[in-house]
Amino acid sequence: MNKLEEARKIINEADKEIVIAFKKRMEAVKEVINYKMANNLPILDSSREQIVKEKNLALLDDSILAPYYLELLDTILKLSKDYQKDLYSE
Repeated sequence: MNKLEEARKIINEADKEIVIAFKKRMEAVKEVINYKMANNLPILDSSREQIVKEKNLALLDDSILAPYYLELLDTILKLSKDYQKDLYSE
């Protein structure tokens, strides 16, 4: 196996892990919106989002990847809010 094939194998494994983590996260998001609906809370919690960003960015510990990771995290947070909105309107 050459270097390209090795790298692609690692990417494929990481992609599988991302799918599993995404599904797990969105299942938890569903529990969050159920709680918010039951307690009449808004979907957006800006202070929580900031905490999530800071905590996870600290885990990354790579200043070169940091802006890319923040973009990914912003997308994940947007998708989480969109999913909550969809569930809220059901």
